[in-house]
Amino acid sequence: MNNAETDSSGKRKKVLIISYYWPPAGGISPLRILKFVKYLRKFNWEPIVCVPVKADYLYLDSDNLKDIPDDLKILKTKIVEPFKLFKLLSGRKKNDTNNPLYGNNTKKSIIDNFAVWVRGNFFIPDARCLWIKPTVKFLSEFIKNNPVDAILTDGPPHTNTVIGMRLSEKFNIPWLADFQDPWTQVDYYKLFKLTKFADKKHRKTEQKVFKIASKITIASPSWLKDLESIGARNISVIYYGYDEDDFKDIDYQENDDFIISHTGILSQDRNPDIFFKVLKNICDENKEFKQKLKLIFAGPVDESVRESIKKNGLQNNYIEKGNIPRKDALSLNISSKILLLPVNKAENAKGRIPGKLYEYLRARVPILCYGPQDGDVADIIRKTNSGKIFKYSNYQDVRQFIEDNFNHFKKNNITDISEFTNENQTKLIAEYLDEITN
Repeated sequence: MNNAETDSSGKRKKVLIISYYWPPAGGISPLRILKFVKYLRKFNWEPIVCVPVKADYLYLDSDNLKDIPDDLKILKTKIVEPFKLFKLLSGRKKNDTNNPLYGNNTKKSIIDNFAVWVRGNFFIPDARCLWIKPTVKFLSEFIKNNPVDAILTDGPPHTNTVIGMRLSEKFNIPWLADFQDPWTQVDYYKLFKLTKFADKKHRKTEQKVFKIASKITIASPSWLKDLESIGARNISVIYYGYDEDDFKDIDYQENDDFIISHTGILSQDRNPDIFFKVLKNICDENKEFKQKLKLIFAGPVDESVRESIKKNGLQNNYIEKGNIPRKDALSLNISSKILLLPVNKAENAKGRIPGKLYEYLRARVPILCYGPQDGDVADIIRKTNSGKIFKYSNYQDVRQFIEDNFNHFKKNNITDISEFTNENQTKLIAEYLDEITN
């Protein structure tokens, strides 16, 4: 990637970015920070990135390497990963990508449940916390010799957030704390079975973040309100977004199949069991539909989802691809007839906007979404005319949506979605960095 233009003086301001996830990490986790880094030079900010050495990423994808800007300064510090020890103790394979925090609770082992308890009570703010002390020490020495104008962190993991907080407090450097997900308000926080001491420590650290951060950004409007309700101030929304460059040279796979696809994690709390019943009943009544239906899921799939598929006799229509390169996932999206988007069944689901939503929008294929009718995803889908959102219990309207698309499929006639490009979202980040450093 070529360097973008500089400011009128020929010198960009410098922002130190701290991120656990970074290429070659695969999936959606590294993309938010990576896309900021890709476009920040265009808005007169020079990123300097600090990442861990040999982090234990769940899966890898070399395609993400293409977005790293030319001559980017990357600082690397050592990290101790407790999940490696957990895999050893639980007998998991080295390449096992299952997180004990998720999945079918009824099938968790004693070791799994113990690991979740230990994670929440002893690894604060998260399992990456052993990266905090050495990184703060290393970056303190770096900053003394290489002054920066601002700090930018992205959490979770909120280990990043704590590192940024300590450096900002120590050197009085303006700090933008970005939240992909909330901290104590995140849906899985209650799964940790925290002691009163641990819960107090989580919340006390979170409040300190609110106090020290010069600016906070978060991924959805509802979560912005949630953060404000516990004392955060000066918050703005930065959407996850999509990158137009990612869709260059993406292959459209011409086919006669009626492909309904999902990319990403499909966990127990996103199992659309009524959806599978709908498909079964249509298959029973329509031989052509049964013949053409292809249910393709790419990414980790919970056993409860597989059981729902089997229970409804859809095994012959189902293809599970596992983790695939992102380029292949985008190709699957644009080659599908319906894109499935189940939002977590959780208390804070109103603010949950899966990152894949924006790439679904760009694919311009009808979106079948399950989630809150008054949630942020619903607002975006209605605003962009990109699909329909249903309650998980809805049978009849979901069936009508599927049958209408099977009989009269056409690409979405969606509205302008350019506000959701990574470039435009990075422009906003740059403007906030300008505000806190002026």
